[in-house]
Amino acid sequence: MSKKIVLTSTEGISFEIEEAIALQSQTIAKLVKDNCTTSNVIPLPNVKSKILELVIEYCKKHVDSGDSCLTNEDLKKWDSEFMKIDDQSTFYDLLMASHYLNIESLLLLTCQTVADMIKDKTLDEIRAILRLENDITPEEAAQIRRENSWAFD
Repeated sequence: MSKKIVLTSTEGISFEIEEAIALQSQTIAKLVKDNCTTSNVIPLPNVKSKILELVIEYCKKHVDSGDSCLTNEDLKKWDSEFMKIDDQSTFYDLLMASHYLNIESLLLLTCQTVADMIKDKTLDEIRAILRLENDITPEEAAQIRRENSWAFD
């Protein structure tokens, strides 16, 4: 029987998971190592339950991949499907949670997904994808181009 850890989301929803899954997070691993947990309950005030479910799903798959006959190629396919998140705020929250929980492989995956989304796009396309408002005037843009002409060649 494996040891269990309870993670509690921002909304106070608890998730009981195997310790090996929780320890994918370096933040949680440090808390466990330093005995900073109260009866194996770890509050995560910066992670919503919807996002915590995704994080747990990701970590479980990556722990299970070591115990199963999943190939690296199978895991890459799974990761690719996992990152097909339509809701940008969910994607952003997942990226932030992977950073907060210090899950390096998930952080790298989310960052690579962003890089792939904006690769070979124009500035206006990137703004649309990332829902960024253009808050500089045409005069300011021209000045930036003049000062940094090397970047626009």
